[in-house]
Amino acid sequence: MDRGEMIRDTILSALAERYESDQTQFVTLPRQTMDSPLAREIVAELRNEKHVEEQMRGVVRLTWRGYELYRSQALHCA
Repeated sequence: MDRGEMIRDTILSALAERYESDQTQFVTLPRQTMDSPLAREIVAELRNEKHVEEQMRGVVRLTWRGYELYRSQALHCA
């Protein structure tokens, strides 16, 4: 697993945890995450693929589509 996949999985996992408790809640990603060009690129890809909504830079929440992606990946890894 490369660094980009690890960042993507970490972001999706954190967002899925929040999504399961409150689907309307946005999550503020840590500044160190958003200072990384690779992490910003991953968030942009997730947004463009409609897996996350971004309220403002670094403040995101998972969409239903993103949650389904997370669950399907979790099932494949189990």
